[in-house]
Amino acid sequence: MAGDGVRTTCPYCGVGCGVIATPASDGGWRVTGDPEHPANFGRLCSKGTALAETIDLDGRLLSPRIGGRDADWEEALDLVAARFGAAIAQHGPDSVAFYVSGQLLTEDYYVANKLMKGFIGSANIDTNSRLCMASSVAGHRRAFGADTVPGSYADLELADLVILVGSNLAWCHPVLYQRLAAAKAARPTMRIVVIDPRRTMTADLADLFLPILPDGDVVLFLGLLAHLDAAGRVDRDWCAAHVGGMQDALAAAHAVIAHELPVLTGLSADLIERFYALVAATDKTVTVYSQGVNQSASGTDKVNAIINCHLLTGRIGRPGMGPFSVTGQPNAMGGRETGGLANMLAAHMNLEDEGHRALVRKFWRAPALPTQPGLKAVDLFRAVGEGRIKALWIMATNPVDSLPDADAVRDAIRACPFVVVSDILPDTDTTKLAHVLLPALGWGEKDGTVTNSERRISRQRAFLPAPGQARPDWWALAEVAKRLGHGDAFAYDGPADILAEFAALSGRGNDGARDFDISALAGIDGADFDALQPFQWPWPEGTERRETRFFADGRFYTPDRKARAVAVTLPDLGAFATDRLILNTGRVRDHWHTMTRTGRSATLSAHLAEPFAEIHPEDALARGIAPADLVELSSAQGRIVVRALLSSRQRCGSVFVPMHWSEAYASAGRVDVLVPPLTDPVSGQPASKRSAVELRRHPAALYGFALLRRKPTTFSADYWALARTHGGWRVELAWDRMPDSPDLLAQALLGEGESLSYRDAASGQMRFARFDGAALAGLLYLSPQPVELSRVWAAGLLRAEMDMPQARLAVLAGRADAGRPDDGPVLCACNAVGANVIHAAIDAGAMDVDAIGAATRAGTTCGSCRAEIRGLLHGRKLQAAE
Repeated sequence: MAGDGVRTTCPYCGVGCGVIATPASDGGWRVTGDPEHPANFGRLCSKGTALAETIDLDGRLLSPRIGGRDADWEEALDLVAARFGAAIAQHGPDSVAFYVSGQLLTEDYYVANKLMKGFIGSANIDTNSRLCMASSVAGHRRAFGADTVPGSYADLELADLVILVGSNLAWCHPVLYQRLAAAKAARPTMRIVVIDPRRTMTADLADLFLPILPDGDVVLFLGLLAHLDAAGRVDRDWCAAHVGGMQDALAAAHAVIAHELPVLTGLSADLIERFYALVAATDKTVTVYSQGVNQSASGTDKVNAIINCHLLTGRIGRPGMGPFSVTGQPNAMGGRETGGLANMLAAHMNLEDEGHRALVRKFWRAPALPTQPGLKAVDLFRAVGEGRIKALWIMATNPVDSLPDADAVRDAIRACPFVVVSDILPDTDTTKLAHVLLPALGWGEKDGTVTNSERRISRQRAFLPAPGQARPDWWALAEVAKRLGHGDAFAYDGPADILAEFAALSGRGNDGARDFDISALAGIDGADFDALQPFQWPWPEGTERRETRFFADGRFYTPDRKARAVAVTLPDLGAFATDRLILNTGRVRDHWHTMTRTGRSATLSAHLAEPFAEIHPEDALARGIAPADLVELSSAQGRIVVRALLSSRQRCGSVFVPMHWSEAYASAGRVDVLVPPLTDPVSGQPASKRSAVELRRHPAALYGFALLRRKPTTFSADYWALARTHGGWRVELAWDRMPDSPDLLAQALLGEGESLSYRDAASGQMRFARFDGAALAGLLYLSPQPVELSRVWAAGLLRAEMDMPQARLAVLAGRADAGRPDDGPVLCACNAVGANVIHAAIDAGAMDVDAIGAATRAGTTCGSCRAEIRGLLHGRKLQAAE
């Protein structure tokens, strides 16, 4: 507890920020950063700041459902156990599968893995972390002999050079970005390099930006390895004593020099030389990488190409040095630790190691463990589609939207004989396909632990009661295990009991032989569990809790205790046809995964409220695409329709589309329907950053914008995108053909009641508004072109008094009056500060980001928007100089 608040952990990215949930005076909750948590020291991003907006029970799944009808737990669990048991009896253990998630707590993960591998006897359990971090796992295991992240967040602050590769830290791990920005401000001699096909907001912090070709980073780091060797920047004694395979790795790297690096990387010779010289001259170097490295058909080789450079120079395991993989989900690391991947055992033991299998089997008293890896995510759903999986249990994830070839995944799940989904919502694109729905606990209700990207285990504490019949995921798994005849092995009293067992397993037969060891917690009870403070593993039994790094002593987890330098070869970069673009997918600043949480927040929907394609202006011009047009992207797998966002930050020849929009929020925004099921051959991770797509303007006959107090249930439009706003909902609309009667269309959307309308025959614009007493009930603007209107100003009308005629006429005029100025598009989500407010502050003399913050509060809460504020400021300075 913290005063009257509860200390817990943020449920978003892998930074693992500590938060304090405190009762608010209005009966709700307030969420603030925990100043004592060593991951964030009180900092939060926009998503963490808005957490209290996402915990209401609107639309929650509150009881089990069977075939769409409400049921009780006994009936649902009996059915799940019977159908899984029948499939196992008739078709064998490999006919069933679990697909789990980095949203689960470690205790949930442990029980799921134990049930599937230890007692069902199959390795067919995989996790959505396969989609974001599997290449890091594979690269770590090849190089270190274990999935070990060597360093800590503090290394980013201690380094003299931080290289960010395929990592939009400012938007995807904002608190790490804030820590890095603060360190650079305090020590301006620190240098930052950003390597990315897009000039993301993170690049605005960089001293050097390398706009690399997609998948060109393997080549870049092979060239760097050769350069470091040729320049004599090699720790030869350390390599000789602690690294194997370096000569082969160097030979492969030097072979790259025969190729044209600028052609293969898309970078000028000058940029490459400057980068190589900077790395060669700087001992204290940290290389941070994330999905831009991992989500590739050559992702594992990318990881090893980066690690090779650190091994060659001995820059690993010491303060301010090392390769650093940052995870995408709050408990991706916990899943890796408990064996949530199809090719792993619990406590970082290897499924294919006979000794490890024997140890785990004996500890669990399991009937038998599988000897071969199970199906990885993409292959698992392919097997579902082929009918090889007869019973499937999906937990806390939405694969219909997040896996590649997403339409094929939906078809596969729909055809599966028996599908169970554990979730908090009944109407996601995946839960709609379930035969049995099980109501899970959500964030704020869960109790357990999570592990962040720096190996720090933190408590997630419940501060809300379990709603309805919602139950922990580990409990549902244990109840099914009991019905399958394994009750003694799953007789847990609570999460502390599970963690104690997991901790005991981590220390069994270890004594430093394995990296993961938290056996100090093997005897933990409920009181100690409640009071558990954040700590970094390892924490072996009989030792004190401490901050840790790995590998400074040169001891790794391979048989000879030496690291392995991997001989990485050139990837097949291929070539796209001239009429196709390279599709890159990823996250935006204020949304998360498929928006089942962030879509509930009006604050988080204010910044980017609609699915979009970020397109270079030259690519748009060549295709006749104007700003705010609708565009269609297509591939062999499918098609989507999204809004065009023209930006010179995007590399010419590439297009970026966010991953977040599902059919709950847009008519055709599921970007993963475009992505082919191509995976890295080592890790099985999908290649989500480099797909070939065609792009064309989508010709709409009529565009619309609606603002509604009540959430609409159906749309007549061919295109729609829905977003929550304060007081209601905003909707973007478009029709491929002109509707027969716009008046009837408006009536259907706005309903009956007191109304006003306006038509301009010359421009074709039509506007409708309906009022409910002194309040605006809804408005609809229609136009032959994309509707020009300040959405932020319009959204404010839902909270305005509309009893005066001039106020109502202003709604139809579509512009702010003197008493209600237009703040412009929201730039700072935390404090709802628009671009026009920031421009006004600049005009009034605020000439740096801090001064703008003092005048407007923009960028003063989470700081995630500071790069965008800096961009506005830079643009105004350029205008002033012209």
